[in-house]
Amino acid sequence: MTDFAARRRMMVDTQVRPSDVTKYPIIDALLTVRREVFVPDALREIAYAGENIALEADRVLLEPRTLAKMLDALDIQPTELVLDIGAALGYSAAVIGRLAEAVVAVEEDETWAGEAESLLAAEGADNVAVVAAPLAVGAPKHGPYDVITVQGGIEVLPAAIEDQLKEGGRIAALFTDDQLGTVRLGIKRNGRISWRFAFNASAPVLPGYTRTASFAL
Repeated sequence: MTDFAARRRMMVDTQVRPSDVTKYPIIDALLTVRREVFVPDALREIAYAGENIALEADRVLLEPRTLAKMLDALDIQPTELVLDIGAALGYSAAVIGRLAEAVVAVEEDETWAGEAESLLAAEGADNVAVVAAPLAVGAPKHGPYDVITVQGGIEVLPAAIEDQLKEGGRIAALFTDDQLGTVRLGIKRNGRISWRFAFNASAPVLPGYTRTASFAL
């Protein structure tokens, strides 16, 4: 029988801590949340691999290092409301739920959203609400949000998502340019998000987050 608890400890010791993520709440969340529960059964044995786990053609579970460094950059506080975009089966939302006051997890695949709701309830993540909606739409009725996380690559941030970030709020997103990717931390000031580089990472672009071609006259 696989010792997933040992794999969780190894994930933290070999992938997370060496990436300069040492904040206790993040480490504790990653050691507590059972990552293997939030992947399809066929992928359980590779749940703790140090790479993105392919769920579908354009959807992945972000590698532990990427998620951990995003959370480290965001520094989520216990009083904050977080919007988690592209939650898939709920792993990221379960981890974030241990850092924040509440999480709204958005997933456009209705089957995944239903499974996430069941899995999160079974794992005791009772401060996470799952919303089945297009990823580019988010969950405006529950916002605005102190923090937004995007669990996949983006070429551009939809205006609808930008609008859901509270003034002074923070967002972490993985911008992709061809095969290169950079995670950036954004802060909303005077109604606009200003971005700064956080670290390099890669992931497929999420549905609704591709740049549309524009033509200049």
